[in-house]
Amino acid sequence: MSTLLEVSGVSVTFDGFRAINNLSFQIGAAEMRAIIGPNGAGKTTFMDIVTGKTRPDEGRVIWGERSDNLLKMSESQIARAGVGRKFQRPTVFEDQSVRENLAMALRNDRQPWKVLFYRKTDEGAARIEALAKQIGLSSELTRKAGELSHGQKQWLEIGMLLAQDPRLLLVDEPAAGMTPAERDHTTEILKEAAKTRAVVVVEHDMDFVEKLNCKVTVLHEGSVLAEGSLAHVTSNKNVIDVYLGR
Repeated sequence: MSTLLEVSGVSVTFDGFRAINNLSFQIGAAEMRAIIGPNGAGKTTFMDIVTGKTRPDEGRVIWGERSDNLLKMSESQIARAGVGRKFQRPTVFEDQSVRENLAMALRNDRQPWKVLFYRKTDEGAARIEALAKQIGLSSELTRKAGELSHGQKQWLEIGMLLAQDPRLLLVDEPAAGMTPAERDHTTEILKEAAKTRAVVVVEHDMDFVEKLNCKVTVLHEGSVLAEGSLAHVTSNKNVIDVYLGR
């Protein structure tokens, strides 16, 4: 499997606290990966570095077949290169319909006037229908996003990210606050997405991680503590001591 993202020897310190400490690992071009670890392990900082929000003190973050250095790119350049991020709380346009939210996300040209004067096309309409089906919101296209359940808003935001066709999707605790049925559907959406792109899920819920059925990277104090299947990492004595035993 070809490597899409390679984090190599990355460290970053905030006010004397080393949030990331010589972090190194790789993500394949089409794979699901779960990242787990205790609070303060560096999970969010890792996502901040990959998306350009935080600049590390040292190390390299290499992207794609051309081995581009993400650390030399701005946040907007990184997004255009194909890195999409979903934060824990859904951020959708509450007063707009589900269809309008997806239509706005479809705009490849992010210039404000191009978004405002977006012309409807058959191709765009078909893409919106396909995205709505993929996230399970086909019957909700005309509803205002603000009327959706918490889980449905999460799906809509994932759909909005998928509309931009990212090569890497970073998802922060998608299962939080969801009903069991919503969590199951979220698993299916992410698994389907990971067939054609890399999906990295930061999560605390071990049941949810188990359903993703993927390779797991355990972070502790800003470094990789263990890596492998969920069964492998959860039987690791160090992982039990620093994370699961709490």
